[in-house]
Amino acid sequence: MARKKEYNEHEVVEKAMHLFWRNGYETTSMQMLEKEMGINKFSIYSSFGNKHGLFLESLKSYKKKVNLILEKFKNADNGVEDIKQFFYDSISSNFKKNSEKGCFLTNTYNEFSDNEDELIREHMNSFMDNLKLLFIEKLQKDDTRDEATVIKQANYLLLAKHGLAAAARVNSPKEIEDYIEMTFVNI
Repeated sequence: MARKKEYNEHEVVEKAMHLFWRNGYETTSMQMLEKEMGINKFSIYSSFGNKHGLFLESLKSYKKKVNLILEKFKNADNGVEDIKQFFYDSISSNFKKNSEKGCFLTNTYNEFSDNEDELIREHMNSFMDNLKLLFIEKLQKDDTRDEATVIKQANYLLLAKHGLAAAARVNSPKEIEDYIEMTFVNI
């Protein structure tokens, strides 16, 4: 008969997510995970298969949080102003906790950019493709833009969002605000 889990899986995934967010995948050891999550390796392996499985669950958990911001963005109807607000919304929580900086997805994207991990790549590409499509949709609300300009600006905004997430790791809130404001001068 299988033993009953003596921990809440959602809570331990949240703890693991914050640890991966702070340290990255490679730097986070099983010992660090055990300590942070308050469970042993056997329980980690039993519930998640391995460190990689736990990391994927952490990404899914983070994406659920991000989806709240994305839904607000998706449902808004003010074009470029919605994109700008999305930039502000996406970093607003980064300055509430000093231990996690930047965007967990962008940090993962950067860490795994040269890695051949297909599951991680799928998560990252799916998120980035969806974000780009939202940018395109919002930019198309201004019918003075031709299709080529919309694509160029969507690519620019996607890169700017990466830059914003990286900058949020080390820059002050004022510097971040200046970055966002300057990003939209040319849009």
